[in-house]
Amino acid sequence: MELSKNFEHQAAESKWYQLWLDQRYFNSTPDDREPYTVVIPPPNVTGVLHMGHCLNNTIQDILVRRARMQGKNACWVPGTDHASIATEAKVVQMLRERGIAKSSLSREEFLTYAWEWKEKYGGIILQQLKKLGCSLDWDRTHFTMDPAYYESVISVFIDLYNKGYIYRGKRMINWDVKAKTALSDEEVIRKETHQKLYFLNYKIDGSDTETITIATVRPETIMGDTAICVHPKDERYAHLHGKFAIVPLINRRIPIITDDYVAMDFGTGALKVTPAHDTNDYQLGQKHGLEVVDIFNEDGTLNTDAQILIGEDRFDARKKIIPLLEAAGQLLKTEDYTSEVGYSERTDAVVEPRLSLQWWVDMKKISGPALSAVVDDEIKFYPVKFKNLYRHWMENIKDWCISRQLWWGQQIPAWYDADGKFVVAATEVAAKAEYKKQFGKEASSLKQDEDCLDTWFSSWLWPFEVFNGYSNPGNKDVEYYYPTNTLVTAPEIIFFWVARMIMAGFEYKQEKPFSEVYFTGIVRDKQGRKMSKSLGNSPDLLELIDRYGADACRFGIMIASPAGNDLLWDESSNEQGRNFNNKIWNALKLVKIWEGRVGSRESGVGSRESGVGRLCCEMVC
Repeated sequence: MELSKNFEHQAAESKWYQLWLDQRYFNSTPDDREPYTVVIPPPNVTGVLHMGHCLNNTIQDILVRRARMQGKNACWVPGTDHASIATEAKVVQMLRERGIAKSSLSREEFLTYAWEWKEKYGGIILQQLKKLGCSLDWDRTHFTMDPAYYESVISVFIDLYNKGYIYRGKRMINWDVKAKTALSDEEVIRKETHQKLYFLNYKIDGSDTETITIATVRPETIMGDTAICVHPKDERYAHLHGKFAIVPLINRRIPIITDDYVAMDFGTGALKVTPAHDTNDYQLGQKHGLEVVDIFNEDGTLNTDAQILIGEDRFDARKKIIPLLEAAGQLLKTEDYTSEVGYSERTDAVVEPRLSLQWWVDMKKISGPALSAVVDDEIKFYPVKFKNLYRHWMENIKDWCISRQLWWGQQIPAWYDADGKFVVAATEVAAKAEYKKQFGKEASSLKQDEDCLDTWFSSWLWPFEVFNGYSNPGNKDVEYYYPTNTLVTAPEIIFFWVARMIMAGFEYKQEKPFSEVYFTGIVRDKQGRKMSKSLGNSPDLLELIDRYGADACRFGIMIASPAGNDLLWDESSNEQGRNFNNKIWNALKLVKIWEGRVGSRESGVGSRESGVGRLCCEMVC
């Protein structure tokens, strides 16, 4: 047997992976062995492999292969997430390239294009996981928009609504002006941003000379002001209590109110109150019965209620309103200012607070068992430091906004009559029956809610619904494989996904979805920067696999990975992996040489050594 000088990873990896698939080494069915179950954090159908995937899936693969070696019945379930916001953006981009506007299409027409895109691109990342060498049970591949999975998501919505855990209400939400949809708090990334603080003079009604000065980073929102608020104990403004001020440029008369919410030592101690465009201002407005004036369209441009700069983008309006304020003599000064600003996790657009009618889950009604399970170590976190983070978030949990103003996703099963009265049901036929039951009359026509559900509202069912545990309760797969053993995931989705899966597990299976959670760190470059395409420091993982081999890349990421802590990755670690593979290869060559020499001998010792040589060869292979 003649062996090449160096290990040829491309030929070897493709050969052996295909053999593993042909021999069905990764497939699992229930038997009398101890199960070991891992469900993959489903990557977005828009995704391609990056270094974070390499780390996460290599750890899962190590755990699963170790379990097989221990004689356990290991089952690693693959699948993808439909990723409402990201996928819809991709489809809209595809349509734009074809000269088609989404607004020109019906929902059904748009979804036809969306499924076309998904069928063409949605499975790419799964094929890439094969190239990485992951030992997943491919026969069990799931997608969060598969028909049975879709129906389960809808059924869960209806069940929670009927239990009183889901409600529809008008509240302040995070609005993505680019994707034109609501976001949950967890989908907003807070970034320290350099801004300007603008000091504006508001004239006091009834006085030709007196003014009150406010400081704001958002002068473009003054047209939505409906009050100025000062601290009741701030002596500077005591004489203005109960009086009125005039909003610059539009001359709206607004009251000067008092509330101890105002910080006397920030800015000027006088706060402009814009209830439609700030969460805290909205709460002040509710408390004091203030008017709500919404000056923005859904795309972040100014509407007619702004009275000036109509149609301008909010940031363009900021630039254009400054010279107008200067010309009116109402801009006192500006200062440099740094504060945290919310950005959409999906589109990186600055998030706009917006008052909106949405669907919500009352999280306090379902979070109790999920908190206890982690606090009492029924579910163990590795590293344990994330336990306190989880507990703090769960103890201060907010209601979950689950409606998204998108078409790609599970459509909310609410049906409305012409007057806005609604019922919740899976189909129009069921909705009409429910309508008659609730309102005592036939519904001439009902229209289904246009919104779809938050992607995480489907993926929180993942650990049991990949085994049809909700759609077909008590089946042999879910009884055998659930609860799963180890979840490997990133700490940044501890609230998006981990906490919610635990809630769903206790709500619908009356037990935990997994026994332990291993949190990986963030893969950073050798300068400590988080990898991103914009920084140009995110390598092409497939190119690295072609160059060094999948085993070398997996070796390289693991040798640099401390549990739960960020890791500094350098391409030289792949070279270490490649060199390690070559050493194993050279060891094999040496063994084969020995085997050839010993095989030619006739002595008993030679026969014994030949057997040792074969054993070494098998171990290396």
